[in-house]
Amino acid sequence: MGTLLEVRRLGRVAYVEAHALQEALVAERVADLDVPDRLLLLQHEPIVTVGRSPRSEKRAELEAILTCPVVEIERGGEATWHGPGQLVAYPILYLPEGRRDLHAYLRQLEEVVLVVLDSFGVAGRREVQKTGVWIGPEKVASLGVAVRRWVTWHGVSLNLDNSLAPFRSFHPCGLDGSVMTRLCDHLGTDTPTMAQLEAVFEAAFRKIFPYPAVRRES
Repeated sequence: MGTLLEVRRLGRVAYVEAHALQEALVAERVADLDVPDRLLLLQHEPIVTVGRSPRSEKRAELEAILTCPVVEIERGGEATWHGPGQLVAYPILYLPEGRRDLHAYLRQLEEVVLVVLDSFGVAGRREVQKTGVWIGPEKVASLGVAVRRWVTWHGVSLNLDNSLAPFRSFHPCGLDGSVMTRLCDHLGTDTPTMAQLEAVFEAAFRKIFPYPAVRRES
């Protein structure tokens, strides 16, 4: 990895604003490899995003049944929901030669989530031939990434205490909406705040993607 990771905690951000920020940061990273890698941590206003998978439900179909906005984006994967109470992480990372394997990168992102769950005493798992992280038979985190000149963007969504009702209106990641779960439903103690979850996620991220130094911005 590079020598510096810049972590930005952005709070609640409209999807269009977060997407534009990602675009700008990816362009900056592509143009100048001395720019640090970034990790954006945030929540979105309610929205459904549709990835590039040909199996995904189409935007027009979703707009006919959903009350929140629907956007088509560059990441891999199918449709999913984002909203308050769900942690979204967007790593803007340069993958140098020797690490240019997106399947391996996705497994690393899954490992970050598994470390997060373990930090709260919750056993997570992978599902064979699917992307994401499960707790038992239920899915708690979704992944979808894109890459431009080996700079990554898009990333991970981890359900903390968000409503699950929006998932039941369509097929998130091609699955029945009832399969989705939240971290708060599997804790024997109080639910962490979003700020606490962000701190745990950052620590897990730096365990899997080791950086000698970190710089934090809000």
